[in-house]
Amino acid sequence: MEFFDKLGKKASEAYKVTADKTGKIAKETKLKFKIGELKTQINDIYEEIGKKVYEKHIREEDICIKKDLEEQCTKIDVLSDEIDSLLKECLTLKDKKQCPNCYKEIEKEDKFCPNCGEEQTQDSAKEVEVLEELENTEVEEDNSVEKQIVKEELQQDIENKKDKQEKDDKQEEEEEKSNLEKTVEIESNVKLGEEEED
Repeated sequence: MEFFDKLGKKASEAYKVTADKTGKIAKETKLKFKIGELKTQINDIYEEIGKKVYEKHIREEDICIKKDLEEQCTKIDVLSDEIDSLLKECLTLKDKKQCPNCYKEIEKEDKFCPNCGEEQTQDSAKEVEVLEELENTEVEEDNSVEKQIVKEELQQDIENKKDKQEKDDKQEEEEEKSNLEKTVEIESNVKLGEEEED
């Protein structure tokens, strides 16, 4: 009877693991499909830009990036930000990260990028784990001062990274907001221009 219980537990565990992997694969596939759609939209905008530039060339007119192409460039910025966000989600699903130097997909635990050799910064979550482990570790009285120094340095490092991450997130949010505002402004100007022509 014990054999069948063990067999049942193993089958149940295998089912859970398989279901989890299948769910992740399905979600990743949806994200990749969405990324593909966004890249197609960007390519369409590139074509539109090329067409405008060529039309200006044929008419022998000067091309003003600000006036003639700002709307398309802003749309590309917004779509590119969305693609970056989806790519990060894909990496999270696969328990991987991206090297900040060469942008290759690497394992989360890698201390150095296998592609370019860039040293990877340790995740704050891992540092918090190390800090908790350090706090729970008993040390001899002689080593208590060193333990306190290491603990303080680690806490400071965690705080610095947290502050930097918050600044980066805020800057990214402001850029996205700015891009969105530009898109709305440009689209409203285009609509006003079309209404005036009618």
